[in-house]
Amino acid sequence: MGIEQARQAKTGMTFFRTYLRVLKELGNEARLAVVLVVANLALAAAQFAEPILFGRIIDKLAEAQKADVPLQWEALASLIAVWVGFGLFTIAAAVLVALHADRLSHRRRLAVMATYFEHVLHLPMSFHTASHSGRLLKGMLDGAAGMSSIWLSFFRENCASIMALFVMLPLSLFLNWRLASLLILLVFFFGILTTMVLRRTEGLQSRVERYNSNLAERASDALGNVPVIQSFTRVESETRAMRQIISDVLNAQMPVLSWWALAAVATRASATLTLVGIFLLGTWLHLHGLATIGEIVMFMSFATMLIGRLEQIVGFANWTFLLIPKLNEFFDVLDTTPGVQDRPGAQDVSKLRGRVTFENVRFSYDGRRTAVSDVSFGVEPGETIALVGSTGSGKSTTLSLLHRVFDPQHGAVKIDGIDIRDMTLVSLRRNIGVVFQEPMLFARSIEENLRVGKPDANAHEVAIALERAQATEFVTRQSDGIDTLVGERGRSLSGGERQRLSIARALLKDPPIMIFDEATSALDATTERQLQQALEAATKGRTTFVIAHRLATVRNATRILVFDAGRIVESGTFEELVAQGGRFAELARAQFMADSASQSS
Repeated sequence: MGIEQARQAKTGMTFFRTYLRVLKELGNEARLAVVLVVANLALAAAQFAEPILFGRIIDKLAEAQKADVPLQWEALASLIAVWVGFGLFTIAAAVLVALHADRLSHRRRLAVMATYFEHVLHLPMSFHTASHSGRLLKGMLDGAAGMSSIWLSFFRENCASIMALFVMLPLSLFLNWRLASLLILLVFFFGILTTMVLRRTEGLQSRVERYNSNLAERASDALGNVPVIQSFTRVESETRAMRQIISDVLNAQMPVLSWWALAAVATRASATLTLVGIFLLGTWLHLHGLATIGEIVMFMSFATMLIGRLEQIVGFANWTFLLIPKLNEFFDVLDTTPGVQDRPGAQDVSKLRGRVTFENVRFSYDGRRTAVSDVSFGVEPGETIALVGSTGSGKSTTLSLLHRVFDPQHGAVKIDGIDIRDMTLVSLRRNIGVVFQEPMLFARSIEENLRVGKPDANAHEVAIALERAQATEFVTRQSDGIDTLVGERGRSLSGGERQRLSIARALLKDPPIMIFDEATSALDATTERQLQQALEAATKGRTTFVIAHRLATVRNATRILVFDAGRIVESGTFEELVAQGGRFAELARAQFMADSASQSS
């Protein structure tokens, strides 16, 4: 299922569950993460000690002033030395923590991007059919960048802040529980305020992220179809649609920003009130002999430090909250299980002979409408089998089951007597070459596109594949020959040239089984005739499956399977099927009459 469906199916992670999930994604950096947490604990302790030492120094000064006795430098030297020592340790530890946190976050950002990328490439075609590539790309970039920023800020700042709040703050109760209670009350207020804002804005931010995903999807669609937009004079309408989505994003985002602005104002107001409260309460306690001047100064420092930490945490909570929909979208994809995967104990097969058997195979995309129903047939090595029938009759689905785009719900597909589900996917697909109806070239050089079929092929093998695919002449004609960049999806080439390259790519792979799914549909009549001769030579000795709407291209097939509503309704050679006067004969008559009419006109 697509990302949006997956997102709606899940109840949605809470703020803290998402935060913990991000920390768990540290993977093999977990040991360094533990070291950084310990370092942050030491850093928090050092920062906590500084106000205590400062307060002790103030008390000694106050006592000396009260007793009207000159205070000797030696009485303060030890306290000042320890205070300075803690200060220097804080600076050095902060630098080391920040340095390693930076390196960790960048390493893990690239690592999770690689994991996501690999996982998406393993997901079935049904997933990719329902998921836009622009949305997937945005999910990968946003998710990885979001996790990187969380790791960085956690180990640089927020880990120490959390330590200060939940470890050091309770210790302040032993110094003066009355003043400490006021600080704990401040933390409690912050907690309630942050929780309220999170709950108010959770649904709103998810809506914002949906608009952002729509924005990426729309932009990707437009940029990928610029020729169509310009040809049909759609520039203004596409721009207008984009501006509308941007307006929707802003309209959805503003209430969220307003809530967090309110939280920031409340934070600043409560911080000021807390400082005033500490001073007033401390003064009253001092007048009643319950607090020293040093303790008042100490807790004023605590309050200042604590307010800074809380503002830091609230700001981070705001930032993380804005990231949560992006992170959930990332995790939704990462948690999607491939529908087709290796069975436990699947064998890595070497080169197969190519004897293919379908045994009572049934398949449905949605569990309601059957796409392939009780399909059974056998193919000997070296035979050429053509699949014909109207659109939606089950031809492409049947061959998709052969190279495990899907797995059947009933029955089995076997090669050389082995159920293909008992083979590893890599070894199965290594033995099958597929030429798709849409060429699907990479925005790379011609040679790189060819070597997708066989990365270690030598120059002679590449040249032979190009020659067999009738592609040598047009490749030589290119400005940089085989090193010519073909542009996104091969747009610098014609449709026929792209298809010939995709055929050469499959031929270079040299598999025992070949599948041609409307492979000649983009070729002109002359090139198609030349290519048919080349393919006959290239596929000799291989088991070959051909899906074709042009029935003339399958005249020489060993056998033709006629599909209708997911079933094989006729089977035989071209001449046998025409003589039967059935479904195939009707298709042939209609097509040849249409061809004759077009030629005469």
